Amino acid sequence: MLKIKKNDNVEVISGKDKGKKGRVLAIFPSENKALIENINLVKKAQRRTQQNQKGGIVSIESPIQMSKLMLVCKQCNKGVRFKTNVLKDKSKLRECKRCGAAV
Repeated sequence: MLKIKKNDNVEVISGKDKGKKGRVLAIFPSENKALIENINLVKKAQRRTQQNQKGGIVSIESPIQMSKLMLVCKQCNKGVRFKTNVLKDKSKLRECKRCGAAV
């Protein structure tokens, strides 16, 4: 069960980008990975095309393992653990374990 969703703000907790924060662009559930904005950048050689007249080496985001990510609380502004509460109307609400605010 994936707990991080598209457009969530997350913080990287291990690896070369440790401490950086970004927004989730895409989730890959079968690989248990996520694509984060400006995180885990890799260099890629790109061929010259009709649309891209320049070509050359460009930096693109690469998917990162979900176990290296923590959800960022809006109030704490830190990577936090969270709990999921089921409301009376059967909808789910994610709450920060540190301050209790909705994440």
